Amino acid sequence: MNRVVIVGGGISGLATAYYLSRAGCACTLIDPAPRLGGVISTASVDGCLVEKGPDSFLAQKPWALQLIRELGLEQEVIGSQDHLRKTYIVRRGRLVPMPDGLYLMVPTAIRPMLTARLVGLATKCRMGLDLLRRPGRLAPDRSAADLVRDHYGQEAVEYLAEPLLAGIYGGEASQLSANSVLPRLVEFERRYGSLTRGVLASRPPPGDGTPSPLFLTLKRGMQQLTDALAQAITGSADVIRAEAEQVLPAGGGYRVRCPGVTIEAEQVVVATSAGVAGALLRAVNEQISELLSQIRYHSSITVALGYDRSGFRHPLNGFGFLTPQPERGLMTACTWVGTKFPHRVREDRVLLRAFVSAGSDETLLARPDDSLVASLREELHRLMGVTEAPLFSLLHRWPRAMAQYTVGHERRLAEIQARLAGLPGLHLAGNAYLGIGIPDCIHSAQLAAARIAGTA
Repeated sequence: MNRVVIVGGGISGLATAYYLSRAGCACTLIDPAPRLGGVISTASVDGCLVEKGPDSFLAQKPWALQLIRELGLEQEVIGSQDHLRKTYIVRRGRLVPMPDGLYLMVPTAIRPMLTARLVGLATKCRMGLDLLRRPGRLAPDRSAADLVRDHYGQEAVEYLAEPLLAGIYGGEASQLSANSVLPRLVEFERRYGSLTRGVLASRPPPGDGTPSPLFLTLKRGMQQLTDALAQAITGSADVIRAEAEQVLPAGGGYRVRCPGVTIEAEQVVVATSAGVAGALLRAVNEQISELLSQIRYHSSITVALGYDRSGFRHPLNGFGFLTPQPERGLMTACTWVGTKFPHRVREDRVLLRAFVSAGSDETLLARPDDSLVASLREELHRLMGVTEAPLFSLLHRWPRAMAQYTVGHERRLAEIQARLAGLPGLHLAGNAYLGIGIPDCIHSAQLAAARIAGTA
């Protein structure tokens, strides 16, 4: 019998296999893809480095950088150019800069907010009055939109909260759980009443040196991380290129069925999307299967467009822009890659990376590449005045890849964990539970591997 079987070869499954190997536990990893790494995928086009999936990770979450150091890649880490970090929001068809001093959608500086063109006077007054709020009755889990609306009004929802959360989760602020996607703001509300006073009270004292960059990545792209993990587990993990079909209870362990083969194991880690995990585990526990199926996923599309810099007229004085729902056509966000990470774009090129949140609209995913690129070019012409034809475009679809932490996510997660406690040897890892970013996925892998190693 195998000691451990891991289903899923994305960053969560790879990291689980790595941490198990560090603990001396051999494992079998099952994934049908020809390349391990899941949505983390990097390409080189015309001398530019293009991320098909996530382009970086948050520096403030430690788990990714810790893993990178363990793999000997620390010298490959580069940070975003935060002295040039400015984000624009589309307002009435124009790119309007977000005011300085915002923590997410919470204002922390008076002058930039007073002079901002992004929101009107009524919203600015609401933001000022928030400072007078005191703690009240604790609200149950509600949407992120409801939390922000209660403190700052509807305009702040539409032109701050919604575009920011859509850019991160590819979802709707009216559906996402405040407790799960804005936990610090919920805690500030509980302790201070005012979100603004909470953020101000939590800010660390200014340091003496240069502040750390907000985003980190690798010189040769994020795939450098997953490739290093795949190499690191060689010899300690068997990789089976197959689609897992079902997990079945088997005495004191489990059977994992794949086409033509059944693998027995004492421990199983399911590191897939929640929906796939639910289908795999139906025969093990119907309640867990049903709870997992309630975790929704949205689809997305990334499109990289490369231009000749000599003919490109729009100033790229920022990291890019976000498009709020009232202004949105096809594009949810656009990154000006050369400003954020200049190492990724050759000097005579401009690289724009558009993000399209398809939600659950499968018809959008089915649109031909040339149709999607044509629509994005029309929007870039309208918003940035870009008339030049791109020298290249690279489009990638990610069906049902972005977990949605909708209202009630905490309750669902608690129920799943309670039921897992009665199923020794069964573990979940991935972006559906405690965070959607690369560091969060790595942390979920650490936790799963630690539980397994602790039973050795």
